[in-house]
This record gives sequence, C-alpha cells and structure tokens, in this order.
Amino acid sequence: MDNMEIGIDSFASAMFGSNKLGSEEAMEQLLDRIVAADEAGLDIFGIGEHHKREFLDSAPAVILAAAAARTSGIRLTSAVTVLSTSDPVRVFQNFATLDIISKGRAEIVVGRGSATEAYPLFGYHLSDYDALFKEKLKLLLQIRDEEFITWSGKFRPELNNQPVYPRPLQEKLPVWLGAGGTPQSFVRAGMLGLPLMVAVIGGETERFRPLVDLYRRSGEEAGFKPEELKVGLHSPGYVGKDDKSAIADYFPGFLESWTKAGRERGWPPVTKAQFDAMIAPKGVLVVGGPETVVEKLLRHSEALGGVDRFTFQMDIAGLTHQQLMRSIELIGAEVVPQIKQKVNI
Repeated sequence: MDNMEIGIDSFASAMFGSNKLGSEEAMEQLLDRIVAADEAGLDIFGIGEHHKREFLDSAPAVILAAAAARTSGIRLTSAVTVLSTSDPVRVFQNFATLDIISKGRAEIVVGRGSATEAYPLFGYHLSDYDALFKEKLKLLLQIRDEEFITWSGKFRPELNNQPVYPRPLQEKLPVWLGAGGTPQSFVRAGMLGLPLMVAVIGGETERFRPLVDLYRRSGEEAGFKPEELKVGLHSPGYVGKDDKSAIADYFPGFLESWTKAGRERGWPPVTKAQFDAMIAPKGVLVVGGPETVVEKLLRHSEALGGVDRFTFQMDIAGLTHQQLMRSIELIGAEVVPQIKQKVNI
C-alpha cells in the first residue's frame, strides 16, 4: 500500500437528545458537511442505508445525487447498500445515474446489513440472509460488466437478453464489499477480486488481521494481483483540536447512542472503562487531536497489513453540526496532509 484515502461515512442521523433536529434541517446540514468535506480535500463521502426513525438514509443514492450537484472532486458512495433486500437492477441504475450526475465519482459498497428491519419491510426472510446476498451480488456484477443480461435465479424474475440503462461514465463502476467479521464475506470478496470495506466498531482493530489475510490469500489464489485487493477500514471517530477536547465532545453522545443500541440488541451498557479501552492506542475509536488520530490510523494500517482507505463514522455520537464541521476542517487541514506525508506517494 502506498496510498491511504481519507473520508467520512454518515447515516444521515437526525441527532438525538438536546441536539435533535427536524428532517429538513438535518438533511440541509448533512449536505453542507459533504460540501465542506469536498472543499477540505477529503477523498470520499459515504451514506449508509437504514430504515429507522432516527436516520434519514433509506434512499442513499438520492442524498448522494443532491451532494453530487454541489461538489466537484469528492467521490460519493453508499456505506453500505443492503443488497440482500434490493433489486440489483435498480441499484445499478441508481448508481449509474449518480455517476453521470457526479461526472464519474460514484461508487457502491454492498453488504448484507447489520440491522434487520429491511427484510420484513421489503418482504424477505432472514432465513435467506446469505443466499439473497450471494445471488444478488452475482447479478449486480454481471450488470456492471455486461450491457445485455441473460440471468435466472431464485429471488427475482429472470432476464432474457435484457439491456440495463443508463450505463455509468466510469468504464467499471467501483463495487466494494462491506464486511463486519464473517469469514465467508472476506473469502467471497477475495474470490471475486472486489475491494473490501471492513467495519470495525468494537474491540481492537488488530483482531481483524487474520480475516484480512484470508481475504488477500483468497484473492491471490483466484488470480488477482495484490494491488487489486484493496482494503478499507470504517470505524467510529472524531477529530478535535486536541485529545482532551475531542474526548469531552465525543464521550457523552457516544455513551448515550451505544447504550440505546445495546438495549435494542441485548448488550450491556457501555462503561467509561470500556470507552477508555476503545480510545487506547490499539482500540477501535479514532478519537483525539490530529496527531493522535494520524498515529492511530498509521497503527491500524500496519496492524492490518496496509489500509487503502479509512472512513470516519462521526454522526452517531450526538455531536452538533458545528462540531462536525470543525472536525471535517481539521481532518482536511491537518490529518490528510500528515497522512500524505507519511504514507502517500
């Protein structure tokens, strides 16, 4: 690896507690942050997909298209598209259209989704969790590579020499595979030669090294070159002017949001001791002043054998728009230049 792209992923949160916003204001602020990230020189901005009251990202391609019209350099991606509950034809059409609007800056990160609300919403069964993804990913990649599609499967009506339009500006629309820790996902990405986006949201990042090695080994055995097997890392993070202020800004909202998530998923409440472990040098949270964040990103990259892309997830800790805008400014002004100096060629 001789390059590390830096970006941000957002779930289009409407915030919570004292910072809760109306949908219109929250969306306006989100688009302003994407513009700020573009102006600050960040490489990528991703929008997730959820179908919950507290997030506004159920149609990420629409948000990204609005952002495309207001930006010029930053690449725009999903983070992730829940492909298991989507029609691959429509996913491709949406992102091909985004690619045209953005003049060739669209990408897709596809995954099975860590939340399950999309399955009953769109009439699918969780028992088909992996079979759905496997079949739909195969179709999406065929559509990317071929204009006329002949295809049949279990979960969608067959296609007989059917063209899919529009075609994107990029010759090959980038499709990354998002993985959270299931070995078969890492093997699948490697066998298909797809760039891998690893979501590490708890514990220590280095514990994913065996899985990343499995991805690279699977890819090389399938005939792909090492430089084709890119690895991205997505983790919660926030950059403040120094460590003390960053932690003071981040901890209260982090505690509230993770305790709420824990109630939904059966986890115990988060403690300050756990938070301290997560912001420690090997911990997953990339929270601190610019120098601390740069050191941590370099450490994470070394621990995983090289990271080609890192994306901060910043808007799930109840931070205000002003705090997020300042963090984006610091990432662009201080983190990116140091990463370029120390890693990028």
